[in-house]
Amino acid sequence: MTGSGAVAAVDLGATSGRVIVGHVGPDTLTTETVARFANDPVPAGDGLHWNLVGMYGSVLSGLRGAFRATPEIASIGVDSWAVDYGLLRRGRLLGEPFHYRDERTGRGVAAVHARFPHAELFERNGLQFLPFNTLYQFAAEDADLLAFADTALLVPDLVGYWLTGIARAEQTNASTTGLMRVLHAAWDDGLISALGLPRGILPPLIAPGDRLGALRADVAASIGAPEATPVTAVGSHDTASAVVAVPMQADAAAYISCGTWGLVGVEVEHLVLSRAALEANFTNEGGVDGRVRLLHNVMGLWVLSEAVRQWERREGHRIDLPTLLDAAREAEGVVFDINDPRFLAPGDMTSRIDAWCDEHDVASPRTRAEYTRSIVESLAQAFADTVAAAGRIGGVDVRTIHIVGGGALNELLCQRTADRAGMPVLAGPVEATALGNVLVQARAAGFVSGSLESLRDLVARTHAPRRYEPRA
Repeated sequence: MTGSGAVAAVDLGATSGRVIVGHVGPDTLTTETVARFANDPVPAGDGLHWNLVGMYGSVLSGLRGAFRATPEIASIGVDSWAVDYGLLRRGRLLGEPFHYRDERTGRGVAAVHARFPHAELFERNGLQFLPFNTLYQFAAEDADLLAFADTALLVPDLVGYWLTGIARAEQTNASTTGLMRVLHAAWDDGLISALGLPRGILPPLIAPGDRLGALRADVAASIGAPEATPVTAVGSHDTASAVVAVPMQADAAAYISCGTWGLVGVEVEHLVLSRAALEANFTNEGGVDGRVRLLHNVMGLWVLSEAVRQWERREGHRIDLPTLLDAAREAEGVVFDINDPRFLAPGDMTSRIDAWCDEHDVASPRTRAEYTRSIVESLAQAFADTVAAAGRIGGVDVRTIHIVGGGALNELLCQRTADRAGMPVLAGPVEATALGNVLVQARAAGFVSGSLESLRDLVARTHAPRRYEPRA
């Protein structure tokens, strides 16, 4: 028996965070953003960090506003970006977590691959090579600090711990660490021991939809919530939540969760550990209800947003992105390899584009509009190529591409992706991550029921996407 009700989604992204109240029922799916706050990395003497304690303060403030506006909230769920973690001892955070773009990860890669080449790791964890995956970060960590810690928690698990006092690792995010034996959905004790990492700091696993625990009494009092209010595990990796809310037919579609990163892939029932997947650098990440997200990380809108930040710093005023994209429609652009590692770290993206063009005997863009058009064209080409590879490797007959997240608002990117892929693009919902978070909570609370397909049907009925047909 289902009824309607309200839940609160804490959605933490690499550039901003949100607290969103969702109202859900068999024919209802609406959201209201009650708080939005910046998430800016902090350069310190030892590297680039997140200000996670400050972000948690913003989360509490947002939840306070949520319960003030909607006292009947039945559950709270937390999702965030992957791979980064906090180390604790006796409940105390041992310093602010490192940012995955910090350069320390390079030495971790060397240390791990000296023992386990990527091909061997892929057989165990099913992940594409990304230099910032958690196992590389652990290998680059201060050994004394790791030995002193008694718990390591990924970002959403850490927020959940602060809310409830219960330390668990949610499976979809744990699957991105490189420390899980994917065939067994369990921590890979053999790998962890062989790398000399402390197994004891990794908490028990929990699945999306499971109850993490009730709010701590002091937290409940602080935000004006009933003490019995549960915190529910969701697809705590933001892409896992986003894929829940893609209104797709999984056997005929690819998805692109497009924001800072572009996560491009298909949903399959079983792991794909083939040589083709390894050679194409694809990843098998855990999804809700035991599904597998077979995908590849594309650099995403990070390159454009970082270029815009650089221009704003130089000129001392804000640049209007819609105006910039309008100018880019009329500009010429070149296609460069947007996945080149040079574009990973913060910095001057236009100079890096120039350097790539010089190395490949391609004429560099000249104007700001041309740089913008080049970034969009390069991203659209990477999306089209990755969609084709995902369908081929995953055995999915892709006939439609769904773009969700902030990239769904970029009309030029959506159209050029359709053009370059030669198939329709359906754009939206923009807040797919929050919707997926809300839907998993709502199903656990009994406000809706059924499979992922039924949840996606509710999204399709309440959040009609915008369609872009490919042009000749």
